[in-house]
Amino acid sequence: MRILVCVKRVPLTGGRMVLSADERALETRHLGFTISPHEECGVEEAVRLVEHHGGEVSVLTLGPSEAEEQIRETLATGADRGVLLDSGGEEWDPQATAAAIVATVREEEQAGGGFDLIVFGNESADSGNFQVGIRVAYALARPVATGLKGLSAEDGHVRCEQEVAGGRDVYELPLPAVVTVLEGINLPRYPSVPAKLRARQKPIETRTPERPEPQLEMLRLVLPPGQGKQAEILGQGPEAAPAVVGVMRDLGVA
Repeated sequence: MRILVCVKRVPLTGGRMVLSADERALETRHLGFTISPHEECGVEEAVRLVEHHGGEVSVLTLGPSEAEEQIRETLATGADRGVLLDSGGEEWDPQATAAAIVATVREEEQAGGGFDLIVFGNESADSGNFQVGIRVAYALARPVATGLKGLSAEDGHVRCEQEVAGGRDVYELPLPAVVTVLEGINLPRYPSVPAKLRARQKPIETRTPERPEPQLEMLRLVLPPGQGKQAEILGQGPEAAPAVVGVMRDLGVA
């Protein structure tokens, strides 16, 4: 069973975001990077399927050359090979990203190495567009199931489980297929030191895809407003007591 997992290099969750002077990019000098939690679970799910059925797990990312670090991390958790589509440091829109992935899958098929299953995280942790997996499935004319909390394979099919109110919906898709998984479908393993050392020896192929003409224009990035805090001095010593009582009455607690 050959599985392709698509991941994206994103800033660490909880990091302080600072915009560049032109408000068109993030200042990355002091940011740490990782892959999205959904995608971590996607890599783990693919590794478990191959451990059970045999085969190979490939991990693909579209991003800057520095994204090789994130691929190495997935190789340390059990993936077999990596493919880095060098974006030249630019952010690609979902249409262009999907087109690059589709072109890579078709090149693999022409070389005799098609994929039985393509796994995405349900959405990336930065833009959260929910688009790329579905666009890839549509372009390849493959069945797709999204938002999965359960995944297994047998007899040329994958069993897909979605959580719904009061239970789960279950779908069976014929292979080859495309799926997107949610965080919580499993608990990703933590790579050991020997596994990290072995990951350095695993192959990563770097390609430079041609970027299609963008269909969207980015004007600028905007940080969401934070919740401001205000402090009001009601007075000093005993003379502040009436003001405190007034505030408590306004809040309905006095």
